[in-house]
This record gives sequence, structure tokens and C-alpha cells, in this order.
Amino acid sequence: MQHIHKLTFLLLSLLVISCGPKKTAAEKKADETKVNVIEQNLATTPSFETVQGRLKGSYDDGDDSQSISVSIRMEKDKTIWLSAKLAGIIPLAKVLVTPNRVQFYEKINGSYFDGDFSLLSKWLGTDLDYEKVQNLLIGQPIYTLNAKEYVLSSSQNGYQLTSIEQTPIAKSFLIDLLSFKTKAQQLNRPEENQGVTITYDDFFGKENYGMPENITIIANQGDGNTKINIDYRSLEFNKPVTFPFEIPSGYEEIVIE
Repeated sequence: MQHIHKLTFLLLSLLVISCGPKKTAAEKKADETKVNVIEQNLATTPSFETVQGRLKGSYDDGDDSQSISVSIRMEKDKTIWLSAKLAGIIPLAKVLVTPNRVQFYEKINGSYFDGDFSLLSKWLGTDLDYEKVQNLLIGQPIYTLNAKEYVLSSSQNGYQLTSIEQTPIAKSFLIDLLSFKTKAQQLNRPEENQGVTITYDDFFGKENYGMPENITIIANQGDGNTKINIDYRSLEFNKPVTFPFEIPSGYEEIVIE
């Protein structure tokens, strides 16, 4: 009797599949193109073990603006380290990010944070983890692209992948027509009136693993927005790196409510 039940279940499954809507040749071709775009984009991921260098960063939230020089060091998939200075001389802050922890301190107000990704997520208005932060910095989609979850369209600006399902976060990614690198990514939370747009203007050549030269982040929350600009100036790859970090004594802890 058990074998009969299994056989019946198998036959019903085959019947449902065989009676399902058939895809047209055009639909099959569109699916193949979408899969190809996603695979080609993934293939552009910079493949290095370590990177160190300098970048210029600017910040503007409408009320306050600042421009700083930053040293960056990264051991891929393990550690991101940032050290910021004003005018390239005056120490301002340090950041240490690992897969399970975010540490940060800044000297002007004598404050620090030691915890999870909630602080970074709050600043950008979208949930972050280590992989998302790393992908943002190296020019890759911060969400994994799955052909079943996105619809593909194309124009002279590039391939556009837009999320299909109605989820709290609406996602959209713009992929270059020729290089298949990520030109832009946009995440929106309509119900919370929040969103973030990340654009990449240029990319270095193969000797610099195709890293982005310029990253612009615009985070919208309510009626206000914050603009962050990152310009990579010099990068060295696969050299030994260290991550010196120690929160100074007497600093006040930043608490996320």
C-alpha cells in the first residue's frame, strides 16, 4: 500500500508539472539572458586576498559636511579596517569590521561603539552584515542575485534587475551592458520612507582587480538625505596587512536604542 501511495504521489506531481504553463521560446530566451547577466556580473567580483590603500571621503547631510582622508585595509571575507584623518594629519576615527562585530571610535566627541551591525544599518537605513559592507566597497551587489527573484529589462543605460516579490525592501540593480559590472544599486523601504542608492562611476583596470574608483551613497530617511562619496586614490593588493585597533580608555559608549 505504501508503494502505491508513493507511485500515486509521483504521478500527480508529474501531472501537475506536465499541465503547467509552457514557456514560449521568447520567455526561455529571456530567462537565459537573465541567468547570463547574473553569472557575468558575479564573474566581475574582484578576486584578491588583501588590499590596502587610501581614499578620500566626503559626507554631507544638509546641516553638516566634512571631507577626510582615509586609510583602508582589507583581508577579504575576514576584516575591514579604516583609519580617518582630517587634512591627512589629524586623527579622527578608526573602524574595525569583522563578520560578527563592528568596532568604532571617534576622537572629537570621545565616543565609541562595540557591537553588531545595527549602527551601520541605522546610518544607511538598510540592514547590513559583513558581506554586504564588503560588496558595497568592492562594487558588487549587496544582495545575492537570484534569477527567480528578479525581472530583467535593458536599455542604453544597462541591464536592470528589479525584485519581483513584494517584500519590505524593493531592490534594483543596474549592470553595465559591456563589462557586466555593477553601475548602481537601489534599496527602498516604501512603508518606512527610507531608501539608499549606491552608484559606481568608474572602475580600475585588471591590475587593480577592477575595483571601483568612485562610490556615491545617498541615503534617504523621511525628508532628509545623507550623501557619502568615496574616491579610491591608491591601492596595493596581496601584501601583508595588520589591523591595529584599541578603543581609548575614558570614551563614552554609543548605545543604539
